[in-house]
Amino acid sequence: MLDRPIAEILNHRPCLSVARDTSVQNAARMMKEHQTGAVLVVGDDDALLGICSERDIVTRVVAEAGDPDQVTVREIMTTEPESLSEDKPFSHALHLMYEGRFRHVPVVDAQGRAVGILSPRDALQCDAREFEQQMVSREEITVIL
Repeated sequence: MLDRPIAEILNHRPCLSVARDTSVQNAARMMKEHQTGAVLVVGDDDALLGICSERDIVTRVVAEAGDPDQVTVREIMTTEPESLSEDKPFSHALHLMYEGRFRHVPVVDAQGRAVGILSPRDALQCDAREFEQQMVSREEITVIL
């Protein structure tokens, strides 16, 4: 699983992204709707500009008594985040998260356009699917014996 290319882990799911002038309120709603902890911030050409996470919202808006309807993601996003290309192995993403002490890694294509975002949850989901497949195989073997 760790050697699989990131593109396989993303599995063609849509890239959750917003424009830089999106309000923090709208970005937070999108995160809630998609059950994720971050959105990518992109330019007109889908070039990665930054990432806005739950932590950014809490520490830079809520804790500062800011108005999420008036603050834009441009004002609070992490600019120039570490990112990986989709052909890299998933283990690189986990290593980057561990070393950088962050939970989300933007994924870009060869032209630097945002194509997705990875989190530790992706590793858990992959492990859970593999575990389920192993259990089904064992069950089938038990029936045969």
